[in-house]
Amino acid sequence: MFFVAHIHFARRNSLVAQIFSALRDENVFSSRNYCLRDELIFVAQCALDAKGTALWACKLAGSTDCPKGGATSLSFTNSKNININGLMSLNSQMFHIVINGCQDVRIQGVKVNAAGNSPNTDGIHVQLSRNVAIFNTSIKTGDDCVSIGPGTKDLWIEQITCGPGHGISIGSLAKDLEEEGVQNVTVKNAIFKGTQNGLRIKSWARPSNGFVEGVQFLDVLMFNVQNPIVIDQNYCPHNINCPAQVSGVKISDVVYRNIQGTSASAVAIKFDCSATNPCSGIRLENVSLTFRNQEVQSHCANANGKIVGSAQANSCL
Repeated sequence: MFFVAHIHFARRNSLVAQIFSALRDENVFSSRNYCLRDELIFVAQCALDAKGTALWACKLAGSTDCPKGGATSLSFTNSKNININGLMSLNSQMFHIVINGCQDVRIQGVKVNAAGNSPNTDGIHVQLSRNVAIFNTSIKTGDDCVSIGPGTKDLWIEQITCGPGHGISIGSLAKDLEEEGVQNVTVKNAIFKGTQNGLRIKSWARPSNGFVEGVQFLDVLMFNVQNPIVIDQNYCPHNINCPAQVSGVKISDVVYRNIQGTSASAVAIKFDCSATNPCSGIRLENVSLTFRNQEVQSHCANANGKIVGSAQANSCL
């Protein structure tokens, strides 16, 4: 692991070039993560190309000889006062940017670019962190544009464009019995283009003391999105080794306001909540989605909430 502490990076600062030159020389992107910690300001106009295409191709071919794992392009752990400005991340082997156990983080003007079929290449992953803001960001990738893990509190995402990719996801949660909750998340002025999902909350069907509360999805445009609005508490990708239990994650106070655009499927709103911990306080306000110029359908299981103002006439809430 390459480690730097108490470093101030500024735009056009020669130290930026020296650090990233050293990282390239050490072949960091094929073997390790890049972590900066403790009282850090990181402001840079630069590009990181992790050259992940060979690893993606190996994985997609189903080969058993692929190198194990894969590197995250840029990872911050237990850090404070981080400012990432104008960064471009290309072709990450795994996640592009990870914010783990951090406080007071601002990410703006970032561009992420990877192939739409690149596996496990989440654009920005946030977990166990507080007071993170993501502004004016464009993410094209093969997995979640933004993934929000346990222990995330006070996250603000605004002016983000996503696609291709799997949308913005809270979760997956309930990986562990003891798990911190997700609280106070706002996504505002987002655009989704041809993504697999739009706004998603997902948890495994396992016992857990985790929770999701105080989430707002505001002023969102969808263009040909396969699953625009999803809460899935029976998450099990590829339906392999599914736990077949009931999710203990409690989901409450989730607002969808001014969500407009087109769905690539007839059922555009799916709330599949826990039988023992039903979703509560779900609020749909001014939600207008169409499928082939027709009003979309919705599906609800164990979901409680209400419609405010104009929303889909056939909403199942």
